[in-house]
Formats: sequence, structure tokens, C-alpha cells
Amino acid sequence: MANPAGVEVTGPMHPRYDDILTPEALSFLADLHRAFDARRRELLDRRERREAELAGGALFDFLPETREIRESDWRVADPAPGLVDRRVEITGPTDAKMTINALNSGAKVWLADHEDANTPLWENVISGQLNLRDAIDRKLDFTSPEGKQYALHDGELATIVVRPRGWHLTEKHILVDGERTSGSLVDFGLYFFHCARRQLDRGAGPYFYLPKMESHLEARLWNDVFLLAQERLGIPRGTIRATVLIETFPAAFEMDEILYELREHSAGLNAGRWDYMFSVIKKFRTRGADFLLPDRNSVTMTVPFMRAYTELLVRTCHRRGAHAIGGMAAFIPSRRDPQVNETALAKVRDDKTREAIDGFDGSWVAHPDLVPICREVFDQVLGDRPNQLDRTRDEVLVTAAELLDIRSTPGQHTEAGLRNAVSVGVQYLAAWLRGSGAVAIYNLMEDAATAEISRSQVWQWLHNDVTLDDTGERVTRELVERIADEEIGNLPGAPGDYADARALFMEVAVADDFADFLTLPAYERMP
Repeated sequence: MANPAGVEVTGPMHPRYDDILTPEALSFLADLHRAFDARRRELLDRRERREAELAGGALFDFLPETREIRESDWRVADPAPGLVDRRVEITGPTDAKMTINALNSGAKVWLADHEDANTPLWENVISGQLNLRDAIDRKLDFTSPEGKQYALHDGELATIVVRPRGWHLTEKHILVDGERTSGSLVDFGLYFFHCARRQLDRGAGPYFYLPKMESHLEARLWNDVFLLAQERLGIPRGTIRATVLIETFPAAFEMDEILYELREHSAGLNAGRWDYMFSVIKKFRTRGADFLLPDRNSVTMTVPFMRAYTELLVRTCHRRGAHAIGGMAAFIPSRRDPQVNETALAKVRDDKTREAIDGFDGSWVAHPDLVPICREVFDQVLGDRPNQLDRTRDEVLVTAAELLDIRSTPGQHTEAGLRNAVSVGVQYLAAWLRGSGAVAIYNLMEDAATAEISRSQVWQWLHNDVTLDDTGERVTRELVERIADEEIGNLPGAPGDYADARALFMEVAVADDFADFLTLPAYERMP
């Protein structure tokens, strides 16, 4: 069948792709593009203007023009079916094996990731949509190359919450009127078109996690997308529910406003810890010692600026009747080293215990083996209650100065930290360019957010003349180049296997100009 007028699909059509890329679905995407893409690009331009202001010495603060929203009484919609109890959520890409394992994991929610844990390889984009639809229809199974079979069990499955790509990413394989479409609108639109009614028929709904937003104006855009999408497909207004990741530094100053813009569609906020660290570095990368972070693995959730952010998130959410969801436990259990497991699992337990005691309603894990620990910790605090929205945390008062207190972060700038950043960055990009967005490296699940911390920290140390605390050596391009060669020499395979990843890492880690997101130049290298 012919595509709608003005719509061109340039990606190859593999088996069953026409089940997703139907003329009706493509027409729906075209409607979304024509209605909203100009606003999307305007908001991205606004981000650039704000960055220029920061480089010139500006700081963030709570917005005076939205004070009435922060100080008045209002609440978001009541929790939707399948999102009342969210005590443990698992994240992962939408390949068939992960889809089955996540839905079977015992977690309450699965974040079905088209963003940081996924690469936007054309085959991933469309096959992920097929897997989600098949899973909802209970028709998904998978056999590994080794012959191991995977199938959905007959019991309760995790609630699916889809995370589309951020506003900054485009989809080069679907063009409307000769323009690339928004990756956000493609991921959202295809899932909503094919699965919204399916989810309603199963007693749930079309639910989303919204990433990388930097202002309430970007949340307003999403809300307008939801309104149009529901109207066009005859879905009742307010059926969509969205949880927003507060994972950029500017968004931390607009939590109330973001919830307000999405209030009839809101399902809460999430403390996106890894991207939040990246955003701190990114926004203040040229501002000197007051905003320098130490080795990335030494920045825990208990350091002052992270503590302020999470305390404010819980208070803001619960005051408005919205869920507060904690951050990622990225540890990947080892089958070879029980000691590593014992130490790491103790840290996971401590982290989840702190979140539960602080008032979070649930938290994230990256591996099915961590689901029981997270569930046990939240069971101890919640008991039979589905959440702790009644804990409004009225005693919490967080100031802009506390959110901005990066300087008080303890830790050092070490050669080991620099080596880890370079090695993780190169290894992750090598996997990303091959089509894998969630990669186990040194017993941690690395995704685009953690790779962003690695490369941006190298950039910040290099361009702020950091001297390593343990060796006394200044961080230079030559040092980074040498470390990259040495670390690549210790990796499996030949150095040439990492040539493209090394070149890309250097482009985003040591160049004079700072790339907004490493995924932007990486996507242009992808077919």
C-alpha cells in the first residue's frame, strides 16, 4: 500500500514491518509532526540560549513568573490502573529476550526503553514496536542462538511504561514533507497508535516515561501531543499517563510546574540520577572549580546537591498526589565472583533502604536478580500499602543554593577515575555503534546516560586544567589519548575493533566544542 502524501520511509522493510508502518499509522505520525515539530525545534533553540546565559555567569533559580503554581493547592490525576503500586520497576530495551524477562521478572512496572538503553538502529526502532504489541497480545516468544526458549508466563506481568527518545533526537528513516521526524513522536506515536486500545482492553492504558526535558514548556508540549493523540484516535482524555524523569539540572527547579502542565496525564516524577550528574557537568562545564565533580563513581546519592534534589522531588510529588520513583541500581550480578556480589548487593540494599525511608514510592533496577531485593526493602516500609503518597514531607525545605552546591561534593580527581571514564566510554560506544544500548561493563549496566557522564567529565577536567590528585599530572589531550590507547590494549579483540568508537569518543570528550549529546554524532555514523 502507498504511503500517505508527504510521508517517506527510507529504512528497509523487513518481515512484518508493514504491520507497524501502516498507512494509517504513518498518517498519524505525519499529523503529529506537522502539528508539533516547529515547537519542538523552538524549544531546542531555547535550550541553546539558556546555555549561553549560563556560560556568561548566570545561575538557575526557581521561576518568579510561576510562583503562583508553586504556592497554590492543586493535585494531579489519581493513579491509573497498573500504576497504583510501583514499588519495584525494571528497565531495559525492547528486544524480545529483555521484553519477556522484564515482564516475567516480578517487578510491578517495566520501563520499555526506546531511549538510553536502546540504540536507534532502524531495526531496533521497529522490531521494538512489534515486540511490545506481541507482548500485549501474549504472543511473544524467543529462542536464543543456543536454543534456550523464552516465553511469557501465565501470571501477572509488569505494567508496560514506554520511554520514547528525547526531544533532541530525530528519526532519519521516516520523513514528512522532506523533513526528519522527531524520534520522540515516532516512538510515542507508533506505540500509541497500535497499543493504546489494546492496553485499555486489558485494563491498563498507554503509559510513558518522558526523558531529558529541561522546562515546563517542554512538558506543555508533551501534554498538547497527548491531547491531540487521544482526540484523533477516540481515546478518552486523560487516559495517557506520563512519569517525567527529572534528569536535567534546569528541570529540578521546575518540578511543580512540570507536574502542573501534565496534571491530568501525570503519573509522577523519577530521580534520574545518572543523567542528572551529566546535566550538572554539561551546564557548568566552563565555570571552574565551583562546579567540578570528582571521579564519577564517587558521586553518590548522599552528597549534598544530590540529596537536596531527591528530597525536593519526594516533597513536590507527594504534595501534588504524584508518585516519586527512585533512581537506578545499575549493578549486574556476577556468576563468577561471590565477593563482588556480596559487596555490591549490600550497597544496593542500602541505597533502596534510604529511598524507601525518604518517602519514595518505588525504585528502579537494571537486572531481574535485583527485583527481590528492591521489593523486600519497599515491602518492609510499605507493608500492605501500595505507596506512601500520604508522607508529604512538609518538613523539607530545599533552597536554590542547596541544589547548586556542587562544590561541597567530596572526592578526588584520580588517574583511576580518568581511566575508568575513558574505558567505559569507548567500550560503550563500540557496543552502541553495533546496535546495543545497554551494556554490562565492570559489573555495571552502562547506558547512554552513564557514557555521557564519562565523556563529559573528561571534557570538563581537560578544559578546566584539572591536576590529578594521585599522580600530580595535568589532564591534557595527550594524556587522554595515551590512556585511551592503553585501555583499548587491555580490551578483548584487536585495537582496530575499537577504532570507530575511539574516534567518536575523542570527538565528544576532548574537542574544543562540546557536543550536546554524544548520541547526535553517533546516530549520524549509524546506517
